[in-house]
Amino acid sequence: MSRLGTLTRRGLMIGAAAVAGGVAFGTYTVLTPHANPLARDLGPGAASFNPYIRITQDRITLIVPHVDLGQGAASLQAALIAEELDVEFGQFELEQAAPDPAYYNTAMADEAVPFMSTDTGFPAEAARAAIGAGIKLAGVQVTGGSTAVPDSFEKLRLAGAVARETLKAAASAETGYGVATLRTEEAAVILPDGSRRAYTELAATAATLDPVTDVTLRMSDAWRFIGQPMQRWDIVAKSTGQQRYGIDMEIDGMVRAAVRCNPRKGGALLGYDASAAEAMRGVQRVVPVTGGVAVIAENTWYAFQALDAITYDWGPAPYPASQDEHWAALEAAFTPDALDRVWRDDGDAEAAVSERSDLTVEYRAPYLAHQPLEPLNAIVRVTEDRADVWVAHQMVRFVQQRVAERCGLGAEQVFVHNQFAGGSFGHRLEFDLIDRATEIALQMPGTPVKLIFSREEDFAQDYPRQIGMARVRGRVENGRVRALDLQIATPSAVRSQMGRVGLPVPGPDPQIAAGAWNLPYAIPDFRVSAYAVPGLAPTSSWRSVGASTAGFFAEAALDELIHAAGADPMAERLRLVTDPVARGVLEAVAEMSDWGRTVAPGQGRGLAFVTSFGVPVAEVIDVTQTPEGLRIDRVYVAADVGRIIDPVNFEAQVQGGVIWALGHAINSEITYADGQAEQMNYYDGEGMRLSQTPEILVRGLETQAKIRGIGEPPVPPAAPALANAVFAATGQRLREMPFNRHIAFV
Repeated sequence: MSRLGTLTRRGLMIGAAAVAGGVAFGTYTVLTPHANPLARDLGPGAASFNPYIRITQDRITLIVPHVDLGQGAASLQAALIAEELDVEFGQFELEQAAPDPAYYNTAMADEAVPFMSTDTGFPAEAARAAIGAGIKLAGVQVTGGSTAVPDSFEKLRLAGAVARETLKAAASAETGYGVATLRTEEAAVILPDGSRRAYTELAATAATLDPVTDVTLRMSDAWRFIGQPMQRWDIVAKSTGQQRYGIDMEIDGMVRAAVRCNPRKGGALLGYDASAAEAMRGVQRVVPVTGGVAVIAENTWYAFQALDAITYDWGPAPYPASQDEHWAALEAAFTPDALDRVWRDDGDAEAAVSERSDLTVEYRAPYLAHQPLEPLNAIVRVTEDRADVWVAHQMVRFVQQRVAERCGLGAEQVFVHNQFAGGSFGHRLEFDLIDRATEIALQMPGTPVKLIFSREEDFAQDYPRQIGMARVRGRVENGRVRALDLQIATPSAVRSQMGRVGLPVPGPDPQIAAGAWNLPYAIPDFRVSAYAVPGLAPTSSWRSVGASTAGFFAEAALDELIHAAGADPMAERLRLVTDPVARGVLEAVAEMSDWGRTVAPGQGRGLAFVTSFGVPVAEVIDVTQTPEGLRIDRVYVAADVGRIIDPVNFEAQVQGGVIWALGHAINSEITYADGQAEQMNYYDGEGMRLSQTPEILVRGLETQAKIRGIGEPPVPPAAPALANAVFAATGQRLREMPFNRHIAFV
């Protein structure tokens, strides 16, 4: 029996608990909204209608629940509110949400259920509803998983509509005109005589009214922002060097700090000698922190220099010391004891490939650092009765809770001021920075402590992307793909990451085989098995998480099978595909790239298709052999997100994701020697150079029913599409990243 059948029955039980009279949580409890946090500190004459809008007599402030990590999330969220509120860019200020359960993110439920994103049947939707209800009740506030737009699309438009209608009611109360005779535009209510009452003028009256919640959202033909090219609110500031990030924050009386922790991640500090450092210019204090030492100094450079003057006695790593041992652990993991789950089991793959295997190969993917441009940084100030934290983080309620626990305070006494981030890619989901900054601040009560990780410390203390290995067997028959047996072994990034915040993951890790088991292909005998490998280096979410490895394994291996069958890579995928949305994406990229046209000798084209976070993405890459090495000429990308909020930002996100993915696939890895990461800065694994960057052509489709995000999905298809293009041009199969181990790129 298909494993999917078993999962469906499990999902049915989960969903039934949520739907049948509120057995799991209670219907009233699930439907009851959280209290509006903005209402707690409103001054006289100020109004707030919900957690996302605050209007005073001198300004309009929109609260965006998802942190801006450079992906344009703040602008998109503001546009959704402004669409219904009738305000223009330039008429409001933006503020990132403080920790509060009102900013829960139920879109995270989609990736937490064992169902394909295309499955909209009752068991799948009921399971999503059950998990979403739990997320709401727990107030899980998180930015990640390409969920900013899916989570915000309806709730932020509703917030804007509620505020608009309440302001109209305030204008009606003040003027006596009927609400039906009023309209709104450009942050004002327009009266029948053509006069205008600014929202700021109406705030005091609106504050005395109950919010008008019986509202109707506008139809798409009335939208002013959604679907139209926009200039992001931050583009001028970023283009002129005026944008302020967390690292730019300054607090009166602040001291600077830097840390050096055991480069064998998680290992102990057995001892140290700081006498030379303590005598250095500008050094104020040297204090211990968990696993290492902190230097407090007049400036960050002094602190960095002093750390180099300290001698350390580091304990061993709590994982294998050498890279060869990590690969050996993966090789040994393909056993029944390590099996996490068989995620796909159509037909009888074991029988098919045991009878005859036309493909038996192994694929590998390395650990990878997150390496955002802005190093980790935070300011923490602790007093007797409160703590303040200035940081850019994707899980601010967890930040609040961790600081409260370490300081012996209540969560309500910890104030997190979330900043705009210069990149993350999953890096700002972790808490080492917060923990170390809090430890230092506790040793200096009342003093703001600004902690900045050096670039080398940022790399050394990173929780990288999971290492991975796949064993593939396949069979072809009559010019078609008949069977594919894909076994994938990686550490469980989900268990590793959640374990550090004290959250158990009782079931299998859905990310080990993400991007592989959910391929919408009707291969007659198709099995995808996931093996969880314990005891290796601690890992974390990296842009596109499991699909960045499993998607590479699956689509590169499938291309090998299609070649063995003598079939065309596009035609065979179109023959196999079962989902109409996925078919549309493949057909779109075929049209864009003029698939099937004759290419010159020394040129090659590669195709890959991966669905991650509910978004099907197909990419075609063109390459050319040159005397200096392989050149990537052009990339064609088609993706379906259901609704494109801003086509300019959509294109930028796709292009950035492709560049990110190609640079890492070609050049980057993290390897371990003596328990330490050997790569400590950008020169150890360069990103894609401007001279290497291909032309990237993008087409966004809007046919699927659900609204999806685009930050991560362009990443997984890039590596297999490039590997497949290299084979088409050279006859050489690349089964291991980074590709520059095997071929030169120019």
